[in-house]
Amino acid sequence: MSETEALEDKDHAPIPVTPAARFQTAAPILTPTQKPTTNPQRKRLLVLLLVATALGIGGWLYLRLNRAVPGFFVTLYGNVDIREVQPAFNDTGHITRMLVQEGDAIKNSQMIATLDDTRYAATLAQAEGQMRDQEQVLARLLAGSRPEEIAQAKATMDALYATYQNDGLLYDRAVKLMNTSAGTIEQRDNAKAAYDAAHQQYEAAKQAYILAVKGPRKEDISAARALLAADRGAVEFAKRELRDTRLYAASDGIVEDRILEPGDMASPTTPVYTIALMSPLWVRAYIAENDLGKIALGMRATVTTDSFPGQVYHGWVGFISPTAEFTPKTVETPELRTALVYQVRIYVCDARNELRLGMPATVHIDTSRPPPAKGGAGAHSCEATDAGK
Repeated sequence: MSETEALEDKDHAPIPVTPAARFQTAAPILTPTQKPTTNPQRKRLLVLLLVATALGIGGWLYLRLNRAVPGFFVTLYGNVDIREVQPAFNDTGHITRMLVQEGDAIKNSQMIATLDDTRYAATLAQAEGQMRDQEQVLARLLAGSRPEEIAQAKATMDALYATYQNDGLLYDRAVKLMNTSAGTIEQRDNAKAAYDAAHQQYEAAKQAYILAVKGPRKEDISAARALLAADRGAVEFAKRELRDTRLYAASDGIVEDRILEPGDMASPTTPVYTIALMSPLWVRAYIAENDLGKIALGMRATVTTDSFPGQVYHGWVGFISPTAEFTPKTVETPELRTALVYQVRIYVCDARNELRLGMPATVHIDTSRPPPAKGGAGAHSCEATDAGK
């Protein structure tokens, strides 16, 4: 055996253990791959333990504050509901432009479609021309006779007066000549006719002069004013028809459907869009008859959905149906078919615009807080509800 082999046998030889060593705590023998636990690792484990404890306590408190407390809450299940409108043109014509698409958010008074306005613009121009003409007629009547017209009437009257006087002299001469047999009866009659005609012409010119001085009659001015008012009404009507070739949104909302397209013939009875109104927003639910006495208009409520777990929406009871109806389910047992329920609307505040039409929702109505004196949809507002939640 060599010296090297002797050393290896010595290293692998068992170490003798004395009886005293058996009762002593032996220090752990660490392999080269093992490291003792250091203080930083212990601190890291302690921090992780504290964070986990804090998260657990926070989750417990959240569930504690938002869950329904038995005896003080009524839990209902329903669906999110909103109002829908289908705007239409108030005129008839071909659609030239559709300015929004499905899913677009629109604002109140936003233009969303247009019609061909050629005919309506021409009608407006015609009405405006008639109105301006009648305005001039009324202005002429209100201004009265011009000084030149009065002078002309007076000159005509004076000229006819001179003719009237001269014909009178001729008639007197003809009468005298006939009496002396120097003239004939025919000459006298002709002079008399000329004299009478001149007198009538003078009287007519005299009245014309008086009318020129007095000006138009009040009745003529009133009639002219009435015609002008009618023409102005025709202009406003034509303007309205021209404005009606532009379709505007009546309120904020979301476009759900484009019913017509450019080139289609529109009319007041044909909707152009289907628009979902984002306010008011409510959950339509049904409450059993034995729970109906627990709720009242204006009671506070919270709403949760499966789409946004942990998100709580605040609202209030805004409507309770006065009549009962059968359970509105498509699939139901014979026992549930005869159950009567009442429809309830819980108005919801959705500042983040997360709720959608038809979304299933769970409602918790707080019966421990008395409702306000004035219930219904106008009992609360989203601003006041958010401030007092």
